Amino acid sequence: MSVTALRRATRESVSGLPREFWWLWTSTLVNRLGAFVATFMALYLTLDRGYSASYAGLVASLHGLGGVVSSLAGGVMADRLGRRPTLLIAQTSTALSVALLGFVRDPVAIAAVAFLVGMASNASRPAVQAMMADIVRPEDRIRAFSLNYWAINLGFAVSSMAAGFIAEYSYLAGFLIEAGMTLVCAVVVFVKLPESRPRQQQEKSVDEVPVSLGTVLRDRRYMGVVGLSFLVAVVFQQGSVGLPVAMGSAGFAPADYGLAIAVNGLLIVVLQIPVTRFIEHRDPRRLLVVSSLLAGYGFGLTAFAGSVGVFALTVCVWTLAEIVNAPTQTGLVVSLSPVHGRGRYQGVYTLSWSLAALVAPLMSGFVIDRWGAEWLWGLCAVVGTAAGAGYGVLMRRLPAEPAPATLAPVVPAAEASTA
Repeated sequence: MSVTALRRATRESVSGLPREFWWLWTSTLVNRLGAFVATFMALYLTLDRGYSASYAGLVASLHGLGGVVSSLAGGVMADRLGRRPTLLIAQTSTALSVALLGFVRDPVAIAAVAFLVGMASNASRPAVQAMMADIVRPEDRIRAFSLNYWAINLGFAVSSMAAGFIAEYSYLAGFLIEAGMTLVCAVVVFVKLPESRPRQQQEKSVDEVPVSLGTVLRDRRYMGVVGLSFLVAVVFQQGSVGLPVAMGSAGFAPADYGLAIAVNGLLIVVLQIPVTRFIEHRDPRRLLVVSSLLAGYGFGLTAFAGSVGVFALTVCVWTLAEIVNAPTQTGLVVSLSPVHGRGRYQGVYTLSWSLAALVAPLMSGFVIDRWGAEWLWGLCAVVGTAAGAGYGVLMRRLPAEPAPATLAPVVPAAEASTA
């Protein structure tokens, strides 16, 4: 591809999106650039504080449990209070709890604050996704979600590298830097982002049912999608929980795992935008079927890996699945969500990933200890196949996306804060 063609492709990928989206995108990028704590938490607890690996695992589980709790709470807040107030509360709470985590020393206090960090940090996700759906035109949403996912991975790649250098200097500095950058995100939201929650219709039809968590849970097709998302998420989680254990058991050094998994972040940064241009207007059902199969069999091929190079090749396969799945799945969730229930629907969807983060480590450890890593990779192939078949059956008829003209006007920020 020539330089001119590359520039034109880049312009087409980023053009046409509203200014509010780019401020939200900037907030996401800054937030991920400062995400140091999750990277070095285990090292901080075991090396700096001298706790056992079991205790570090407990703290990580409590952090994940906090995310499970706030997935639903954050979705309800986004619909009731508004997207902007939810983001401000979540990001401010995250900054304060992360800073506090750097100062507490008692093991019970560390575990409790880690739970609060997980709860506060995850509460913003439904609001971010709901706001993005509010402000971006339906035909541009796949592209917008893809760009946001690209920012997440770019920020994580940079913060992961920076975390090692910061940890060598001071773990406390890492906590305070993350707290400061999260506050910057809150400032960006406060100054640059208006409330985007659609106004409730002034005259409701007789048949209109208010959206509650019960409404979401009774939506069988949507909950089917959430269940399939959970299966795919469990598979993807093996890249960070099953793969390092399996490589370590096979005699590979931590540096070997680092080299193999680095391919994941590199490919996402390089390929996310061009791949999105290819999939943007294609059938989401087929994309989800294909990505589920690629994820399952990408991890399944790991059973035949005997060198770092082959491990890296398998990472390439399931990373391509991740690139296709992430924006397509988020766009599908929006298309299945009623306008005035986006926060709750996004919260339940976020819950599927939070639960997967809890289940995947337990599953991988049990399977590897009981039967060996080969069985884990075979199980991933089975789960990916089941998810692909499920998408094919469940999503035969996708609902039509509501036209932009049918959306209710936006609630002013001052009014939303008192809603």
